[in-house]
Amino acid sequence: MAILVHAVLDGISTDQYDTLNAKLQAMPGLFDGCISHACVATDSGLEIFDLWETEEKMKAFADRMMPIAIDLGWPEGPQPRVVSVHNYWIPGSGG
Repeated sequence: MAILVHAVLDGISTDQYDTLNAKLQAMPGLFDGCISHACVATDSGLEIFDLWETEEKMKAFADRMMPIAIDLGWPEGPQPRVVSVHNYWIPGSGG
């Protein structure tokens, strides 16, 4: 079952995000199971919205991503909100 992950990252800048994202993009297979991703800048930091095929695939990603983020100085913040998705579709995909 698909899940939506919403992470509120107060105090994280777009530059910090871009640095982490560049490292993650260089890791083959890291995003397996990620259907979509959006990063939104806010007055206090960032908000991340991800759609994942399963919670297990999201957790596998997080297990590999978090040590890199922490190594770059990201704080260990609150856990993201994770909710089950009733339905989703991607425009133009025939779904």
